[in-house]
Amino acid sequence: MTRMEPTTEVDPRYGEPRAPATAWAEAVALLARAEVFWLTTVRPGGRPHVTPLLGVWADGALHFCTGAEERKSRNLAANSEVALTTGVNTLREGLDLVVEGTAVRVADEARLTALARAWEAKYGTDWHFDVRDGAFAGDAGNIAQVYAVAPRTVFGFGKSPYSQTRWRF
Repeated sequence: MTRMEPTTEVDPRYGEPRAPATAWAEAVALLARAEVFWLTTVRPGGRPHVTPLLGVWADGALHFCTGAEERKSRNLAANSEVALTTGVNTLREGLDLVVEGTAVRVADEARLTALARAWEAKYGTDWHFDVRDGAFAGDAGNIAQVYAVAPRTVFGFGKSPYSQTRWRF
């Protein structure tokens, strides 16, 4: 996936006066190294569903996987709009990110193979996946569908100084 550089804006209403914009490269570095993300999907009745999961940043998109029968996967079948969040659980330091976009199923064998390698490189051999029938296959025979979320909008909440940066694609 080739992505253009986003438009970067600082919203002064949600930060300290003259707080600088966070560089997109800093946000990408955090997305690449973050170990846990919180995925928000929408249940059929409209209520939110939030769950933690692992993710890999690759080719300009955030990737995650889930079993076909899990609640998040069933939600995505009806509404593919999602938000993924990551950051730190501190008040005065760090950067929190919210990635908004559309979750698109990845089924291409070559792309899945590259993503499986990326998962194992990031999370270790406990997260080894083979690729079979357009999905990840785990050691216990579990099958996981893989999704890519190319950001439409990303929000960065800086904490030292307090700031809100928005990147639009």
